[in-house]
Amino acid sequence: MDIYLETERLILRRFTADDADLLIELDSDPAVMRYLSGGAATPPELVRERQLPYIVAGYEKWGGDLGLFAAHDKEDGAFIGWFLLRPEPEGPPDEVELGYRLRQAAWGRGLGTEGSRALLGKAFDELGLRLVWAETMSMNRGSRNIMEKLRMTHTDTIPTPPDMQMVEGAEHGGVRYEITKEQWAEQQPHREGAPAPTT
Repeated sequence: MDIYLETERLILRRFTADDADLLIELDSDPAVMRYLSGGAATPPELVRERQLPYIVAGYEKWGGDLGLFAAHDKEDGAFIGWFLLRPEPEGPPDEVELGYRLRQAAWGRGLGTEGSRALLGKAFDELGLRLVWAETMSMNRGSRNIMEKLRMTHTDTIPTPPDMQMVEGAEHGGVRYEITKEQWAEQQPHREGAPAPTT
């Protein structure tokens, strides 16, 4: 297993070309896809022919440090979904998107927050990135709760993309949250030998 990151309860690893069935199964749950496609499953051929090859190619593009990562429960090894940390295709390389898609079995256990917090630490403390952002539908309270627990700041309201007009609550648009390296540093417990915070 090509491990990328470990937390108390999770192992994050890089996807391989053999993982299509995991992604197809995840995207076939109407509840998981509720705020992404209105509940419609992602076509298996799209996963196999376009999405998974793009995911795997991304590791080479970003040196293995950024991309989409499979998440497994440490206790039983079960695949629970994925986490995302990567820049926009044409965006600034020091601004990356944080994302997550988890199976229903993982909901309500704090795993989304746990994995996302570890990725913020990776982004700022190890990779030296400047800003991490995340977007979701305004109605997606579960996803927004995670962003707020991470103490990300709600910075903008965004229009619903044309291909998502069928999603519940599309008329309310989406929301964007951000956190900077400086904001992250201010939230961390003061380390012995480190300069005292000024605020």
